[in-house]
Amino acid sequence: MTAADYRPARWLRNPHLQSVLGSSPLRRRVGERRLLAAGATTTPHLVDAGDGVRLMGLRSVVPGMDPRGLVLLLHGWEGSVDSSYMRLTAAELLARGFEVFRLNFRDHGDTHHLNEGMFHSNRIDEVVRAAVEVARRFPRRPMAVAGYSLGGNFALRLALRAPGAGLELAHACAVCPVLDPARTMEAMESGFPLYIRYFERKWRRSLARKRALFPQAHDFDDRALGLRMRPLTQWMVERYTDFGTLERYFDGYSVAGERLAALQVPVSILMAEDDPVIPVDAFRALALPAHARLEIAPWGGHCGFLLNAQLDGFAERWIADRLASERDRR
Repeated sequence: MTAADYRPARWLRNPHLQSVLGSSPLRRRVGERRLLAAGATTTPHLVDAGDGVRLMGLRSVVPGMDPRGLVLLLHGWEGSVDSSYMRLTAAELLARGFEVFRLNFRDHGDTHHLNEGMFHSNRIDEVVRAAVEVARRFPRRPMAVAGYSLGGNFALRLALRAPGAGLELAHACAVCPVLDPARTMEAMESGFPLYIRYFERKWRRSLARKRALFPQAHDFDDRALGLRMRPLTQWMVERYTDFGTLERYFDGYSVAGERLAALQVPVSILMAEDDPVIPVDAFRALALPAHARLEIAPWGGHCGFLLNAQLDGFAERWIADRLASERDRR
């Protein structure tokens, strides 16, 4: 299965329709039903991510099944383990015989209370340590990782760091990953305003919740919450990180240009030509090793890749197919 196999219905070839329907409440209900139909047992787990950091995740496995491997799933910014694409991808992987662990990033889902410190996109170390702990606790081999949007960015950085962390990672899949955060910010600021408003609203809600839980550590007033995306990000960087400037912060988690050239782990990337959030031109400038594969579909929007009126998705099938094929080759 490749990007060339993605042929959505003609009425679904609008990028905004793809993006909006892909994260709609209706598709979340579809994901909930399909994950339930997979017949898996799902249990919550607290994961020690080092330095006192605790992250929460959900492990799903079909009773009586001997899993063919373990897949770690990573959601996008302001998503969670219960996002529609996380549930749908988990259901596809379970149907292919995999065990699945869906990990919440810090301050995502119902986890704001677990850590006093604020989430930001450069917190890759705790995600690497969490992945190592999940692999230790549930030693299914091989282990793979897949992520969407910012989760795709984390998946690629995890793949880069896996050998140095002693993590045996068989494959990494990324769907519409953030490559160059500075370019993504510019695209949201200049593009259809729906997206930047959506993320601003969700982030403000998350920040307000963090303040309510840890008022001594987060004593900011409502003026900060009224800032637009760029100044709010700069405020967060200056107050809660050591990067100092927005440029250094963005550069800290960029995987654009030649940064993925050092990959030792096989990687598959699926991108949409018409993604309204993440500019596609940065993908064509990527320097990738021979064992990395980039596929660009003409349609799909931002992490949509819907096929029909039933909201069946191509991306979750692509991930399951890619990881099953990798497993069969091994």
